Amino acid sequence: MTLTVASLLRRKKEAFSLAVLAGESGLEREIRVPEVSSPGLALAGYTKRFVAKRVQIFGQTEIAYLNSLTGSERASALEFVFRSGVPCAFVTKSQEPPRQLLAAADSAGVTLLETPLKTGDFYRRLQPYLEEEFAPRTSIHGSLADVYGIGLLFTGPSGSGKSECVLDLVERGHRLVADDLILVHRRQSDILLGRAHEHQRHHMEIRGVGIIDVRAMFGIRAVRQQKRIEVVVELEVWGARDDYDRTGLETEECEILGVKMPRIRIPLNPGKNITVIAEVVAMNHLLRYSGEDPATAFERDLIERMRPVQDYLESDDE
Repeated sequence: MTLTVASLLRRKKEAFSLAVLAGESGLEREIRVPEVSSPGLALAGYTKRFVAKRVQIFGQTEIAYLNSLTGSERASALEFVFRSGVPCAFVTKSQEPPRQLLAAADSAGVTLLETPLKTGDFYRRLQPYLEEEFAPRTSIHGSLADVYGIGLLFTGPSGSGKSECVLDLVERGHRLVADDLILVHRRQSDILLGRAHEHQRHHMEIRGVGIIDVRAMFGIRAVRQQKRIEVVVELEVWGARDDYDRTGLETEECEILGVKMPRIRIPLNPGKNITVIAEVVAMNHLLRYSGEDPATAFERDLIERMRPVQDYLESDDE
Protein backbone atom coordinates (compact mmCIF):
# COMPACT_ATOMS: atom_id res chain seq x y z
CA MET A 1 0.00 0.00 0.00
CA THR A 2 1.31 3.44 -0.96
CA LEU A 3 -0.16 6.91 -0.74
CA THR A 4 1.12 9.93 -2.66
CA VAL A 5 1.59 13.32 -1.06
CA ALA A 6 -0.77 14.77 -3.67
CA SER A 7 -3.50 12.31 -2.63
CA LEU A 8 -3.07 13.19 1.04
CA LEU A 9 -3.23 16.90 0.19
CA ARG A 10 -6.34 16.44 -1.94
CA ARG A 11 -8.21 14.40 0.66
CA LYS A 12 -7.22 16.32 3.79
CA LYS A 13 -6.62 19.86 2.55
CA GLU A 14 -9.82 21.23 4.07
CA ALA A 15 -9.84 19.04 7.19
CA PHE A 16 -6.27 20.02 8.13
CA SER A 17 -6.29 23.47 6.43
CA LEU A 18 -3.17 22.53 4.50
CA ALA A 19 -1.14 24.84 2.29
CA VAL A 20 2.00 24.12 0.27
CA LEU A 21 5.01 26.18 1.40
CA ALA A 22 7.73 24.69 -0.79
CA GLY A 23 8.74 21.64 -2.81
CA GLU A 24 5.74 21.37 -5.13
CA SER A 25 7.81 19.10 -7.36
CA GLY A 26 7.60 16.43 -4.64
CA LEU A 27 3.82 16.03 -4.65
CA GLU A 28 4.07 12.68 -6.42
CA ARG A 29 6.40 11.23 -3.78
CA GLU A 30 4.98 8.12 -2.13
CA ILE A 31 4.22 7.73 1.56
CA ARG A 32 4.96 4.08 2.30
CA VAL A 33 4.43 3.75 6.06
CA PRO A 34 1.70 5.05 8.42
CA GLU A 35 4.07 6.27 11.14
CA VAL A 36 4.72 9.96 11.79
CA SER A 37 7.92 11.36 13.34
CA SER A 38 9.63 14.53 14.45
CA PRO A 39 13.16 15.26 13.14
CA GLY A 40 14.28 16.86 16.40
CA LEU A 41 17.12 14.46 17.24
CA ALA A 42 18.36 14.41 13.65
CA LEU A 43 18.49 18.21 13.60
CA ALA A 44 20.50 18.09 16.84
CA GLY A 45 23.05 15.76 15.25
CA TYR A 46 21.96 12.25 16.31
CA THR A 47 21.16 10.62 12.98
CA LYS A 48 21.70 6.91 13.60
CA ARG A 49 18.05 6.13 14.34
CA PHE A 50 16.46 8.61 11.96
CA VAL A 51 13.68 6.89 9.97
CA ALA A 52 13.66 8.67 6.63
CA LYS A 53 10.59 6.89 5.22
CA ARG A 54 8.29 8.54 7.78
CA VAL A 55 6.38 11.79 7.38
CA GLN A 56 8.16 14.50 9.41
CA ILE A 57 6.53 17.21 11.52
CA PHE A 58 8.22 20.48 12.48
CA GLY A 59 6.54 21.73 15.64
CA GLN A 60 7.36 24.72 17.81
CA THR A 61 10.32 22.95 19.42
CA GLU A 62 11.93 22.11 16.05
CA ILE A 63 11.39 25.58 14.62
CA ALA A 64 12.70 27.24 17.80
CA TYR A 65 15.79 25.00 17.71
CA LEU A 66 16.44 25.83 14.05
CA ASN A 67 16.18 29.55 14.81
CA SER A 68 18.81 29.12 17.55
CA LEU A 69 21.40 27.80 15.07
CA THR A 70 23.71 29.77 12.87
CA GLY A 71 22.89 29.91 9.16
CA SER A 72 25.46 27.28 8.19
CA GLU A 73 24.50 24.94 11.04
CA ARG A 74 20.82 25.25 10.14
CA ALA A 75 21.46 24.54 6.46
CA SER A 76 23.62 21.48 7.27
CA ALA A 77 21.03 19.97 9.63
CA LEU A 78 18.17 20.51 7.19
CA GLU A 79 20.14 19.14 4.25
CA PHE A 80 20.56 15.80 6.04
CA VAL A 81 16.83 15.54 6.85
CA PHE A 82 15.57 16.40 3.38
CA ARG A 83 18.28 14.61 1.40
CA SER A 84 17.60 11.36 3.31
CA GLY A 85 14.42 10.73 1.30
CA VAL A 86 11.55 11.79 3.56
CA PRO A 87 8.20 11.69 1.71
CA CYS A 88 7.02 15.11 2.94
CA ALA A 89 7.09 17.42 5.96
CA PHE A 90 4.65 19.63 7.84
CA VAL A 91 5.03 22.86 9.79
CA THR A 92 2.36 23.19 12.52
CA LYS A 93 0.66 26.23 14.09
CA SER A 94 1.21 28.32 10.93
CA GLN A 95 4.71 29.15 12.13
CA GLU A 96 7.00 31.17 9.92
CA PRO A 97 9.64 28.71 8.72
CA PRO A 98 13.30 29.71 8.42
CA ARG A 99 14.44 30.58 4.91
CA GLN A 100 16.83 27.61 4.88
CA LEU A 101 13.91 25.24 5.59
CA LEU A 102 12.10 26.35 2.45
CA ALA A 103 15.30 26.20 0.44
CA ALA A 104 16.16 22.70 1.64
CA ALA A 105 12.67 21.42 0.74
CA ASP A 106 12.80 22.98 -2.74
CA SER A 107 16.34 21.73 -3.38
CA ALA A 108 15.52 18.13 -2.38
CA GLY A 109 12.12 18.10 -4.12
CA VAL A 110 10.28 17.35 -0.85
CA THR A 111 6.89 18.97 -0.34
CA LEU A 112 6.70 21.15 2.77
CA LEU A 113 3.15 21.82 3.96
CA GLU A 114 1.71 24.14 6.59
CA THR A 115 -1.22 23.63 8.97
CA PRO A 116 -2.66 25.97 11.61
CA LEU A 117 -3.32 23.01 13.93
CA LYS A 118 -1.32 22.62 17.12
CA THR A 119 1.36 19.94 16.94
CA GLY A 120 -0.36 17.55 19.35
CA ASP A 121 -3.73 17.95 17.64
CA PHE A 122 -2.17 17.40 14.23
CA TYR A 123 -0.45 14.21 15.39
CA ARG A 124 -3.73 12.89 16.81
CA ARG A 125 -5.57 13.57 13.54
CA LEU A 126 -2.93 12.61 10.98
CA GLN A 127 -1.86 9.32 12.58
CA PRO A 128 -5.33 7.67 12.56
CA TYR A 129 -5.84 8.76 8.95
CA LEU A 130 -2.58 7.14 7.85
CA GLU A 131 -3.32 3.99 9.87
CA GLU A 132 -6.69 3.77 8.14
CA GLU A 133 -5.11 4.16 4.72
CA PHE A 134 -2.47 1.49 5.33
CA ALA A 135 -4.64 -0.97 7.27
CA PRO A 136 -4.63 -4.59 5.95
CA ARG A 137 -7.91 -5.26 4.13
CA THR A 138 -10.01 -8.11 2.79
CA SER A 139 -13.60 -8.81 1.77
CA ILE A 140 -15.89 -11.50 3.17
CA HIS A 141 -19.18 -12.91 1.92
CA GLY A 142 -21.66 -12.71 4.77
CA SER A 143 -23.79 -10.35 6.83
CA LEU A 144 -22.70 -8.12 9.71
CA ALA A 145 -25.00 -6.85 12.45
CA ASP A 146 -24.68 -4.97 15.71
CA VAL A 147 -26.51 -7.04 18.32
CA TYR A 148 -26.51 -5.59 21.86
CA GLY A 149 -23.31 -3.76 20.93
CA ILE A 150 -21.55 -6.94 19.75
CA GLY A 151 -20.53 -7.24 16.11
CA LEU A 152 -21.81 -10.60 14.83
CA LEU A 153 -20.49 -11.69 11.44
CA PHE A 154 -22.82 -14.28 9.89
CA THR A 155 -21.19 -16.61 7.38
CA GLY A 156 -22.31 -19.76 5.63
CA PRO A 157 -23.21 -21.14 2.22
CA SER A 158 -25.32 -19.12 -0.20
CA GLY A 159 -29.01 -19.42 0.64
CA SER A 160 -28.42 -20.45 4.28
CA GLY A 161 -30.46 -17.51 5.59
CA LYS A 162 -27.79 -15.02 6.68
CA SER A 163 -29.64 -11.99 5.30
CA GLU A 164 -33.01 -13.14 6.60
CA CYS A 165 -31.54 -13.61 10.09
CA VAL A 166 -30.06 -10.10 10.09
CA LEU A 167 -33.32 -8.65 8.76
CA ASP A 168 -35.18 -10.29 11.64
CA LEU A 169 -32.61 -8.86 14.07
CA VAL A 170 -33.18 -5.38 12.62
CA GLU A 171 -36.92 -5.81 13.08
CA ARG A 172 -36.23 -6.64 16.75
CA GLY A 173 -34.31 -3.38 17.24
CA HIS A 174 -30.75 -4.33 16.33
CA ARG A 175 -28.68 -2.69 13.61
CA LEU A 176 -27.50 -3.65 10.14
CA VAL A 177 -23.89 -2.89 9.24
CA ALA A 178 -23.44 -4.67 5.90
CA ASP A 179 -25.02 -7.45 3.87
CA ASP A 180 -23.60 -9.81 1.28
CA LEU A 181 -20.18 -8.14 0.90
CA ILE A 182 -18.30 -7.14 4.04
CA LEU A 183 -15.23 -4.95 3.65
CA VAL A 184 -12.92 -5.74 6.57
CA HIS A 185 -9.81 -3.87 7.64
CA ARG A 186 -7.54 -4.37 10.63
CA ARG A 187 -6.79 -1.62 13.10
CA GLN A 188 -3.84 -1.96 15.47
CA SER A 189 -2.98 -5.63 15.99
CA ASP A 190 -6.26 -7.26 17.02
CA ILE A 191 -9.20 -5.08 15.95
CA LEU A 192 -11.23 -5.93 12.85
CA LEU A 193 -13.69 -3.36 11.53
CA GLY A 194 -16.37 -4.28 9.02
CA ARG A 195 -18.37 -2.01 6.76
CA ALA A 196 -20.43 -2.12 3.57
CA HIS A 197 -19.28 -1.00 0.15
CA GLU A 198 -20.08 2.68 -0.35
CA HIS A 199 -22.60 1.86 -3.12
CA GLN A 200 -24.27 -0.85 -1.05
CA ARG A 201 -24.81 0.79 2.33
CA HIS A 202 -28.01 -0.04 4.26
CA HIS A 203 -29.33 -2.20 1.40
CA MET A 204 -30.07 -5.92 1.58
CA GLU A 205 -30.99 -8.63 -0.89
CA ILE A 206 -33.83 -10.85 0.28
CA ARG A 207 -34.47 -13.85 -1.94
CA GLY A 208 -37.95 -13.70 -3.43
CA VAL A 209 -38.32 -10.01 -2.55
CA GLY A 210 -35.27 -8.33 -4.06
CA ILE A 211 -33.26 -5.30 -2.92
CA ILE A 212 -34.63 -3.45 0.09
CA ASP A 213 -33.55 -0.21 1.78
CA VAL A 214 -33.30 -0.94 5.50
CA ARG A 215 -32.77 2.71 6.48
CA ALA A 216 -35.88 3.83 4.59
CA MET A 217 -37.99 1.02 6.08
CA PHE A 218 -36.81 0.98 9.70
CA GLY A 219 -35.21 4.38 10.20
CA ILE A 220 -31.70 5.72 10.62
CA ARG A 221 -31.27 3.94 13.98
CA ALA A 222 -31.52 0.56 12.22
CA VAL A 223 -28.17 0.97 10.44
CA ARG A 224 -24.61 1.96 11.24
CA GLN A 225 -21.59 2.71 9.05
CA GLN A 226 -19.10 0.26 10.57
CA LYS A 227 -18.69 -2.08 13.53
CA ARG A 228 -15.96 -4.05 15.18
CA ILE A 229 -16.28 -7.76 14.39
CA GLU A 230 -16.23 -9.73 17.63
CA VAL A 231 -17.89 -13.11 16.96
CA VAL A 232 -18.22 -15.17 13.78
CA VAL A 233 -21.52 -17.09 13.58
CA GLU A 234 -21.32 -19.79 10.91
CA LEU A 235 -24.64 -21.20 9.71
CA GLU A 236 -24.50 -24.83 8.56
CA VAL A 237 -26.98 -27.28 7.12
CA TRP A 238 -28.23 -29.72 9.76
CA GLY A 239 -26.41 -33.05 9.49
CA ALA A 240 -23.33 -31.61 7.80
CA ARG A 241 -21.38 -32.68 10.89
CA ASP A 242 -22.12 -34.39 14.19
CA ASP A 243 -19.55 -32.86 16.53
CA TYR A 244 -21.31 -29.63 17.52
CA ASP A 245 -20.37 -28.20 20.89
CA ARG A 246 -23.01 -29.07 23.50
CA THR A 247 -21.50 -27.41 26.59
CA GLY A 248 -19.62 -24.31 25.46
CA LEU A 249 -16.45 -25.47 27.21
CA GLU A 250 -14.57 -25.94 23.96
CA THR A 251 -14.11 -22.65 22.15
CA GLU A 252 -13.47 -22.65 18.41
CA GLU A 253 -11.58 -19.92 16.56
CA CYS A 254 -11.08 -18.72 13.02
CA GLU A 255 -8.53 -16.27 11.65
CA ILE A 256 -9.20 -13.11 9.63
CA LEU A 257 -6.29 -10.90 8.57
CA GLY A 258 -4.13 -12.58 11.19
CA VAL A 259 -6.60 -11.88 14.02
CA LYS A 260 -8.14 -14.85 15.83
CA MET A 261 -11.90 -14.59 16.33
CA PRO A 262 -14.28 -16.82 18.33
CA ARG A 263 -16.43 -18.87 15.95
CA ILE A 264 -19.76 -20.50 16.76
CA ARG A 265 -21.29 -23.04 14.38
CA ILE A 266 -25.10 -23.12 14.32
CA PRO A 267 -26.81 -26.09 12.60
CA LEU A 268 -29.94 -25.18 10.65
CA ASN A 269 -33.13 -27.20 10.68
CA PRO A 270 -36.79 -26.27 10.07
CA GLY A 271 -38.36 -24.25 12.86
CA LYS A 272 -35.13 -23.23 14.59
CA ASN A 273 -35.21 -19.59 15.75
CA ILE A 274 -31.80 -18.40 14.58
CA THR A 275 -32.60 -14.81 15.56
CA VAL A 276 -33.05 -15.63 19.25
CA ILE A 277 -29.95 -17.83 19.15
CA ALA A 278 -27.99 -14.91 17.67
CA GLU A 279 -29.15 -12.67 20.52
CA VAL A 280 -28.06 -15.31 23.02
CA VAL A 281 -24.66 -15.56 21.32
CA ALA A 282 -24.20 -11.80 21.72
CA MET A 283 -25.34 -11.76 25.36
CA ASN A 284 -23.16 -14.77 26.20
CA HIS A 285 -20.17 -12.99 24.66
CA LEU A 286 -20.93 -9.94 26.82
CA LEU A 287 -21.02 -12.16 29.91
CA ARG A 288 -17.67 -13.71 29.06
CA TYR A 289 -16.19 -10.30 28.32
CA SER A 290 -17.25 -9.15 31.80
CA GLY A 291 -15.55 -12.16 33.38
CA GLU A 292 -18.49 -14.55 33.71
CA ASP A 293 -18.37 -17.83 31.81
CA PRO A 294 -21.65 -19.76 32.34
CA ALA A 295 -20.30 -23.06 30.96
CA THR A 296 -17.20 -22.97 33.14
CA ALA A 297 -19.22 -21.93 36.20
CA PHE A 298 -21.68 -24.79 35.60
CA GLU A 299 -18.84 -27.31 35.28
CA ARG A 300 -17.18 -26.00 38.44
CA ASP A 301 -20.47 -26.22 40.39
CA LEU A 302 -21.13 -29.74 39.13
CA ILE A 303 -17.67 -30.91 40.20
CA GLU A 304 -18.20 -29.41 43.66
CA ARG A 305 -21.52 -31.25 44.01
CA MET A 306 -19.87 -34.52 43.01
CA ARG A 307 -16.97 -34.14 45.42
CA PRO A 308 -18.72 -35.73 48.50
CA VAL A 309 -19.52 -38.80 46.41
CA GLN A 310 -15.94 -38.97 45.18
CA ASP A 311 -14.61 -38.65 48.73
CA TYR A 312 -16.96 -41.41 49.91
CA LEU A 313 -15.89 -43.76 47.15
CA GLU A 314 -12.22 -43.07 47.83
CA SER A 315 -12.67 -43.82 51.55
CA ASP A 316 -14.70 -47.04 50.99
CA ASP A 317 -12.42 -49.95 51.92
CA GLU A 318 -14.88 -52.76 51.30
